[in-house]
Amino acid sequence: MKMKTARIHAFGDASVIRYDDVPRPRPGTGEVLVRAAATSFNPTEAALRAGLLQTFLPVDLPYTSGWDVAGTVAEIGPGTEGFTVGDRVVGRLEGAGAAAEYVRAPGAWLVPAPASVPLTHAAALPLAGLTAWQAVFEHGKVSAGQRVLINGAGGGVGGFVTQLAKHAGAEVTATASARSDRAVRRHGADHVIDYTAGPVATALDAPVDTLLNLVPLSSRDAIALGSVVRPGGRIVSVATPVEPPADTGVRATHIVARNDVVQLAALVELVDAGKIALDISASHPLADLADIHRLSEAGRIRGKVVIIP
Repeated sequence: MKMKTARIHAFGDASVIRYDDVPRPRPGTGEVLVRAAATSFNPTEAALRAGLLQTFLPVDLPYTSGWDVAGTVAEIGPGTEGFTVGDRVVGRLEGAGAAAEYVRAPGAWLVPAPASVPLTHAAALPLAGLTAWQAVFEHGKVSAGQRVLINGAGGGVGGFVTQLAKHAGAEVTATASARSDRAVRRHGADHVIDYTAGPVATALDAPVDTLLNLVPLSSRDAIALGSVVRPGGRIVSVATPVEPPADTGVRATHIVARNDVVQLAALVELVDAGKIALDISASHPLADLADIHRLSEAGRIRGKVVIIP
């Protein structure tokens, strides 16, 4: 039995992505087969496709992208417990593989999908949501009353970071372009700085307790941004590492998010409680994946884009 999948056949521009017919997988021991409702696009996928991540994220070709999956359980492998065919599930995959009609995944990576949103929208949650959770709570230690600067709040991770920081009770200043201003404020930002209008550091009226950086920076911009954190504060970056001035006692951390189903289940609860909104800016069929890569590389994607097989 065949299925459709989008695969990278070489490293290069978006034309290396092909829409292929491949054998439908069968679940092994401890696994389930998920009929995918959607995956979501993460900008890291474009960097991987271009060959920029081979040093620390090597992959074999042809490669099926997609770290996020939401769908229904279609088949249950031997020894897999806790699932029934038809269950709505969501999860983050190690090694990707979600850009397909059917996805084989260990049951341990999946949790029940949010009941309050369309299943296709749930695909926006795992990777971006886990990155945000770990940046805000594990490393940023964001708590009520703190002043937090979120650099790059208009992106897919930024929407979750902004909402989680506000959920923690922080006063949030966010950077975003004019086209993302309304969405960033809707996510709870108290103040928005248009980063296209001038240096972010000079637009702040006081130091912040925590800086959460979500975007690539030049070395000069990284140095300037690191100076806005008060002595003893924290810097967390999921992109370019940001170092603080010497002898300030600022703790700087560069993170790569890990898979964590306990945190993912907590995020699902927040979605169903109405504490976190899923900001879906667009949805596209799987056959358009190459075009989504091009849009991302042109800087024309805001929020999360879901991809429907």
